[in-house]
Amino acid sequence: MSENTAAFELDKENTLYLDLEAGRVVIAMRPDVAPNHVARIKELVREGFYDGVIFHRVVSGFMAQTGDPTGTGLGGSGKNLEAEFNNLPHMRGTVSMARATDPNSADSQFFICFNRSAFLDGDYTVWGRVVSGMEFVDTIAVGEPPAEPSKIVKMQVAADVKE
Repeated sequence: MSENTAAFELDKENTLYLDLEAGRVVIAMRPDVAPNHVARIKELVREGFYDGVIFHRVVSGFMAQTGDPTGTGLGGSGKNLEAEFNNLPHMRGTVSMARATDPNSADSQFFICFNRSAFLDGDYTVWGRVVSGMEFVDTIAVGEPPAEPSKIVKMQVAADVKE
């Protein structure tokens, strides 16, 4: 664990548990750079919005995208967010919002980067980073859509989990 992520891991209100069939992925959220996106993600997580949702677009060596309840890549929660582009780079483990061509069209869909994707920097809202469990992200079925898509078993804000 790096020193940069340690402080975020201790803040359970800004830590997500993304449970996949392969295991638990822990995401440190960044309300300091994307406060509205983090607030909306937490709201959707607490509603159970992401539970059972598939990864509908998974490109080997690039990213795994989820957050569309229809599984088509065209759906969302119905509430667009204004862009909160920031200086955080799209590295392995970066969690960022998917959007259409309109910069203010992000809704509920997000993606996790498998590798450095510098061409995304400054054009997509980075709101978190995987701090553990990236090996489970690596097991997500590839395809657009995958023949047998991986799904989010459950997603929770760490502060809400009774240990």
